[in-house]
Amino acid sequence: MAPTSAAPEAFTRAVSGLRAAAPRDEILLEEAAAPQRLAPYAFALTASVLRDGEEVASGRLILLHDPDGHEAWRGNLRLVTLITAELESDLAGDPLLPAVAWTWLTDGLEQHAAAYTAIGGTITQTASTRFGELAGPLPTADLEMRASWTPTSDDLGAHLQGWCTMLASTAGLPPPGVTSFNRQRASAP
Repeated sequence: MAPTSAAPEAFTRAVSGLRAAAPRDEILLEEAAAPQRLAPYAFALTASVLRDGEEVASGRLILLHDPDGHEAWRGNLRLVTLITAELESDLAGDPLLPAVAWTWLTDGLEQHAAAYTAIGGTITQTASTRFGELAGPLPTADLEMRASWTPTSDDLGAHLQGWCTMLASTAGLPPPGVTSFNRQRASAP
């Protein structure tokens, strides 16, 4: 019997949920090539987060689907993300930052009622100073988050919204509808 090329219904519903959700204006989403060796079916989105017209954070969200399920996933769908963001240099060494950054993900998912299980990940903070031939810009600081979780439903619109909320927090954007006091003062006559 020849294998069917049609994707399973659970996967196509999950992809439709990711495609249908609309993020806030500062977050630009694009479909991207998904890794093909991690699961029989995969779909990926990339995100750029803009603040004052400049990219301050970026991310990738990958949907994996194995119709037979995966013991470590505790299900047959898995969301995997990698987020990177610029930090203010004084935050790079803050020992509380990893715990706070982790809550940006869990709070974002909970805020949008995105039910999940088997969540795990890492937070990395780096500070870089250039010397010699590479000398140039001022020291930089970055945050990197790698995480994955298993949605307990294949309706993934809420998961995308939660992920976008986490991206906005990582980028230091104010909540929707709130104007940053610093921006407001800068634009005052």
